[in-house]
Amino acid sequence: MLYANLAHRVGEHNKKKKEVPILGCRDLKGWQQVGRVLEVDQTPIGKTPRSCPATYVGFWDAIRRLFAEVSEARMRGYTASRFSFNTKGGRCEGCEGQGIKRIEMSFLPDVKITCEVCGGFRFSPETLAVRFKSKSIGDILAMSVDEAVEFFSAHTSIHHALRLLQEVGLGYLTLGQQSPTLSGGEAQRIKLVTELAKVRGDNTDAGGRPGRTGTQRHTLYVLDEPTVGLHMADVEKLIRVLHRLVDAGNTVVVIEHNLDVIADADWIIDLGPEGGDAGGRIVAQGAPTAVIKDRNRSHTTRVLAEFLAERSV
Repeated sequence: MLYANLAHRVGEHNKKKKEVPILGCRDLKGWQQVGRVLEVDQTPIGKTPRSCPATYVGFWDAIRRLFAEVSEARMRGYTASRFSFNTKGGRCEGCEGQGIKRIEMSFLPDVKITCEVCGGFRFSPETLAVRFKSKSIGDILAMSVDEAVEFFSAHTSIHHALRLLQEVGLGYLTLGQQSPTLSGGEAQRIKLVTELAKVRGDNTDAGGRPGRTGTQRHTLYVLDEPTVGLHMADVEKLIRVLHRLVDAGNTVVVIEHNLDVIADADWIIDLGPEGGDAGGRIVAQGAPTAVIKDRNRSHTTRVLAEFLAERSV
């Protein structure tokens, strides 16, 4: 309800149209301070093999420009568009830049195989012949984030985006990993990285273009249980990312049961006293250290008090 109400209100406010009815509550105060509301969920970042972390986060354009500046590319008259696997000219036409082919089976699920023309590298032989630091554009797509962080260490805008991916525990992904193969949690963290890339301190975005810093609109992010399926170490990385969004002047609302996340929150709103029809009422709210003063007030306050006591030992 919070997201739906804000999405309608902020949208109507920005377009200077009449207000829309409020759903699920009597009033909504302070919404005028929100310039943008975004639900960071676990829906896929793309439904086709053409979408990948490099294109979604936005630093692939900067990599294509690097290849276009190589002397061999300039001698051949190649521009940055030559190094796009989404357009004709430089991509492999055998698979249309996807790196795979789909074989339809009459009574079985379709089978995907590596393109025999490009070997899965997505580009034509002429395009792959252009090398940047001894790597082809196809080699770059096959790199893991961890490998690419070191490879592009001298290129600030690209390195920044790669470091963000690494910091949220996605260093194992390849730059060209197809979006349909990503889990919901991976997709959610990539979306967070995309948002962090917009709040760079050097006033450029992940592609090296002018970004928004002091004039950035206040954004309210809504996340629904982002720690599902995450290792404890990755939960810590996620918490640091959420703090960075807040430090940039934004608000993050997290629906969560993970005690590490709850303990790190600035403000807790505990709904209960039970679940389902027996819940839905605010039974406690405040900073973590405040809500545990009455540890028997709710299930959350009791368990959180025990958790914080153990963590302080």
